[in-house]
Amino acid sequence: MKTIVVGAALVMGLAGMALADPVEGIWQTEVDDGAYAHVDMAPCGAAFCGKIARTFNSEGEYASPNIGKTLIIDMVPQGDGTYKGKAWRPSNDKTYIGKMTLKGDTLYPAGCVLGGLLCFDQTWTRVK
Repeated sequence: MKTIVVGAALVMGLAGMALADPVEGIWQTEVDDGAYAHVDMAPCGAAFCGKIARTFNSEGEYASPNIGKTLIIDMVPQGDGTYKGKAWRPSNDKTYIGKMTLKGDTLYPAGCVLGGLLCFDQTWTRVK
């Protein structure tokens, strides 16, 4: 009986790894205000959040005060490669209605105003 329980736990653990959401990982943002970042997308409760892991400018990597801050906030998967939540823009310190669309190794996050009628999006590429 003990072997069955251990085997079942192992199978469940492997199944959990296989069910990892494809949005998880490190993503490179577009250049915005002369800099770009690597964002670590990971689960946060039932949603996904993206924290700034590294920052770069024209001179290379630098220690931005935004490292460790959450850029993508509580993005809930909608089941079709889209997500809804919030997005924070460091350059103006504003949080917007957020949405994302995942297509392969490209992520299209957007911050929206006017109840989602007007959105400004970026194209991010997967780093790993």
